[in-house]
Amino acid sequence: MPYLRCFRIAGVSRAEHQLEPDFRQRLCKESQHSGLSWEPGSRAVEQIHLRCTEGSLEWMYPARALRVVLEPNLASGQHTTVCIKPASDFQGASIYMERGGQLQLVASPHRDISRRTASFQYELLSNQSTAGPDFKKMALFEAMCRPCDNMELLMAICSSDFVVKGSIRNVSHDSENRMSQVDVRVQKVYRQKNRIFQQEEGSGEWRGPIQTLLQCKVKKGGGDFLFTGNEHFGEAWLGCAPRFKDFMLVYQAARERGANPCEFELN
Repeated sequence: MPYLRCFRIAGVSRAEHQLEPDFRQRLCKESQHSGLSWEPGSRAVEQIHLRCTEGSLEWMYPARALRVVLEPNLASGQHTTVCIKPASDFQGASIYMERGGQLQLVASPHRDISRRTASFQYELLSNQSTAGPDFKKMALFEAMCRPCDNMELLMAICSSDFVVKGSIRNVSHDSENRMSQVDVRVQKVYRQKNRIFQQEEGSGEWRGPIQTLLQCKVKKGGGDFLFTGNEHFGEAWLGCAPRFKDFMLVYQAARERGANPCEFELN
């Protein structure tokens, strides 16, 4: 169940979620509740407002329903995409996205009465400006399963959270969570936001995992690639990933024309 889901929310600054049978709001103001404290037989729905553009929610012993309104305190009301990732131990509730008066199922639990914790992480992205980092994140995320065109590739090396040269060690697939993981042997780290790609103590090799959607049908291929992408919830997600020799041809041609949007280290 911990797969990443992203939804457009029609150009408004608030998104509403309903969780159906103690949550803690992290990165925002701390708050604790428990489904055990609610009166038996009551059909009341509790509502909370999350005021941050990213964070997480944990609901212990869920009962009845909890309505969550994502409503960041921003002057701009342009946050139009919300990404949600249920926790790996998500239990005891279902998550629905409310849009246009309709509920859309996002996640449902494994039935394990020994552990009932409903928790998820969320992130709000903005398309306020086509030059902004959130817009570029959304564009690359939506294009994840198709090859990037030359302009998308040139923009990716400028705006991605990570840019690394390397080869594919292994590709593993998780059908339950609708994800694939590409394990990369890294030759050079041009940029990374956090330390996802690290040097192993024993071998001295640089390695790191990159996530993508199962529907992209990623396979292991030989040769060197330029891996780019963005981080969501502490994980690297694949954006553009051309063969390195193909990227060099595109970049050098753009540089000769003066059409490269940023400088890239060639050596």
